[in-house]
Amino acid sequence: MSSNRPPEAAAAALVVVVLTLSACAPGAPKGVDQDKLDAAVSDAIGDPASCLLIAEKASGRLVYRYNTATVCARQLPSCQGQAAWQVKDLLAATVKDGQARALSCNTSADASHGVSWASGVLPAKGLVYAAVMEGARTFPGRMMADRIEPRFKDLGLQ
Repeated sequence: MSSNRPPEAAAAALVVVVLTLSACAPGAPKGVDQDKLDAAVSDAIGDPASCLLIAEKASGRLVYRYNTATVCARQLPSCQGQAAWQVKDLLAATVKDGQARALSCNTSADASHGVSWASGVLPAKGLVYAAVMEGARTFPGRMMADRIEPRFKDLGLQ
């Protein structure tokens, strides 16, 4: 079935949809330049299969996401038994108890593929973060935290 709408109307509708969806994506914590935060996360743990979320400690409201919603929504081994997590689950646990975590595990028989998780509190702004990396070039969870936390400090988040 073909549409009677002119191509310009279809293009305009697509622009509205894209702008509406991008407006739903969190920007950056108040007082932090998003481009600088994106660059810092990219330099520290950036990878097509990594995700980092930052939320308010008091409310759990998401204020920043590094990478796409699709990458961040993947179910991956929690490295704590049989459970699978999304990075939002680690973020929620960190919001709830304020405990930093650094977890890693191999997900292939030959140890060539792994998953790592890191989370912590960013007290300078009342925030928490959670991150996940997955793949063949994954850093251990403790190394992820060691690489990203100084970047947070440089940006005034810690």
